Amino acid sequence: MDEIIEKLLPAIEEQLTSPDTPYVREAYERILTEPDIEEEEAKAMLAFCLADEVEAMMATERPFDEERYQMLLSLLPVMPEGR
Repeated sequence: MDEIIEKLLPAIEEQLTSPDTPYVREAYERILTEPDIEEEEAKAMLAFCLADEVEAMMATERPFDEERYQMLLSLLPVMPEGR
């Protein structure tokens, strides 16, 4: 999954500045208030959530679920262990 997360980092960078995804910026800023979490790790956490949603989307052949993505982001910095 590390390779997938690496490939999704440009999408995360775009989402961080997009007016369409303010919840990504909010999650990022919230994560950075945690001690010992640096910017790269925070972005990787966001990418993990995006990867999880894309994987679920492909597995169930459904459209991207923005609400589920937001829910995953709201759980950070705790990393989910399964769906």
